[in-house]
Amino acid sequence: MQVILLEKIKHLGDLGETVKVKPGFGRNFLLPQGKALPATDSNRKVFETRKAELVKKASDSFNAARFRAEKVAGKTLTIKVLVADEGRLYGSVGAAEIADAAKAAGLDLAKHEIDLAVGTIRQTGTYTVPVRFHHEVETSVTVVVQDQKGASAA
Repeated sequence: MQVILLEKIKHLGDLGETVKVKPGFGRNFLLPQGKALPATDSNRKVFETRKAELVKKASDSFNAARFRAEKVAGKTLTIKVLVADEGRLYGSVGAAEIADAAKAAGLDLAKHEIDLAVGTIRQTGTYTVPVRFHHEVETSVTVVVQDQKGASAA
């Protein structure tokens, strides 16, 4: 299936490119999300008329993400959890818990922006967690996981 991308999509293409994708990906994700149009002659004309609007929207999105990243960069979040012997947690700390801690600290951070590539945190300690606000804007926050009693056994 050939589609015209209406925004830059990581590992796929840039705004305005015509790319070939699997039919299910196009039908079930790109088209309903408004990220692409089927590559027909009439849609190419529609894209050309909307191109300036789409470029401005992409630029605004990038600038907003960069502004948010500057506010979050270098911040430290402390999460207190129940801890068993040897610093192992009862359960784990995931993106939702980090987002909740960020909200409590007054930071604008959503769960889907937190990138826990190695999985959830299962030990007490200090972790550097990447945060992606935009496909071109990434920063990190420091997450300190400690016992509710206050001791951090890293």
